[in-house]
Amino acid sequence: MGLWRRRRRAPGRGTLDRGAGRADLTHLEQFVATRRGVEGYVEPRTAVTETTIVLVAADGEWTRRRIDGPGTARRLSRDLGVPVYDAQVTGYPQRMREWNARQRTDRLG
Repeated sequence: MGLWRRRRRAPGRGTLDRGAGRADLTHLEQFVATRRGVEGYVEPRTAVTETTIVLVAADGEWTRRRIDGPGTARRLSRDLGVPVYDAQVTGYPQRMREWNARQRTDRLG
């Protein structure tokens, strides 16, 4: 019965998630380049995921990608010319929730 056996973690890895990669950064850059009114929301590292950034466009469309820490998220936001906020402090914009609701409605019928 190996069902309850502990899984060993790789040395130095405290999470079950992978870190950020070049593909993640490229995706974020393309998101900003192809949408207007984008803002960034930094999400802290957890026991399961690395630090992430959520980019939210003016219409509420959003994307989330891993990032190599809050400092990198802030530098990326500065380089891309988008404001950045701490998601734990500000929360997410209402337009993001409205976009999610529209997507659910469109999928259902």
